[in-house]
Amino acid sequence: MKILLTGGCGFIGSAVIRGAIASTGHEILNIDKMTYAASQAALDGATHHERHQLVQADIADSDVVRGCFQRFQPDAVMHLAAETHVDRSLDGPAAFLQTNIIGTFALLEAAREYFDTLPAERRGRFRFHHISTDEVFGALEPGDAPFNETTRYDPRNPYSASKAASDQLVRAWGHSYGLPVIISNTSNNYGPWQFPEKFIPLVLLNAIEEKPLPVYGDGQHIRDWLFVEDHAEALLLVAEQGEPGATYCIGARQPRRNIEVVQAICAILDRRLPSPNGSRERLISFVKDRPGHDRRYEIDPGAAERALAWRAAHDFERGLEATIDWYLNHRDWWETIRASKYQGQRLGQPVGEAA
Repeated sequence: MKILLTGGCGFIGSAVIRGAIASTGHEILNIDKMTYAASQAALDGATHHERHQLVQADIADSDVVRGCFQRFQPDAVMHLAAETHVDRSLDGPAAFLQTNIIGTFALLEAAREYFDTLPAERRGRFRFHHISTDEVFGALEPGDAPFNETTRYDPRNPYSASKAASDQLVRAWGHSYGLPVIISNTSNNYGPWQFPEKFIPLVLLNAIEEKPLPVYGDGQHIRDWLFVEDHAEALLLVAEQGEPGATYCIGARQPRRNIEVVQAICAILDRRLPSPNGSRERLISFVKDRPGHDRRYEIDPGAAERALAWRAAHDFERGLEATIDWYLNHRDWWETIRASKYQGQRLGQPVGEAA
């Protein structure tokens, strides 16, 4: 399969490409704007592989994207490019609307024009797979059933609102133009190569450097955690096997309170890298919660597991240990980012969101 993939130098997109190159015969054309959170290093051995091409471009640039469709002639689109960090969306929502809504619109239009030129046999195989988030569903109250494919949308911040809008654009292009679209919604991801502003790497790297660990609110906010390589495996299955018009909720049934995640990171790191100053839990403090902070997210992945014959391989504890070991062994990568002016201004931010 020839896959036009957007955002392939990001955290999740790079995991999809690494998995595709390592275990399938897929060819990938990777369109990435290479914003602050993108990293070619995350592609690892796929960077110069004969089945991978990188085009540095903005998905909102219609001419470039149309040219990529015509030149590459994909069998499928996997759309992962997005602005994703909730705190950044509160500080500057315009970039989120531009990339997540306008960029998705431009990609849909390019895909529709390309799809209309395909012969019938290729039209029957073509798929447009849009990768989204559980945050479009809003927040769960204690006792509520986890999100599933029929949960009503209720976004609560600029990031999740922009992703909800892009989801609905994708559905509209499916209904209005017959574009064979698929949407997947996922829980919070973690693992190797995640940019250091996100919850788990931010806590981990602050703890390694014995910097403060300020936690939003009371630390009782609940997030459902999915190891990124498990997610990447599921996304490729959706692209290969997914039914047009379907939605797949992808998760691992691993909800944890934020304070439990912080404490687990401290405990593992204390074993891996003991500090003469004692347990790193001493670095934890609770600070004023951010506006509109959703209390609980959790996904029921049962329908996707049955449809794809897939289940997440990592439980949270095993995935977290593997993640911590990876960051301990890749100091050059994250220390360069931490030392940069762009990232350094955010090192003291409270933690409690992975977005």
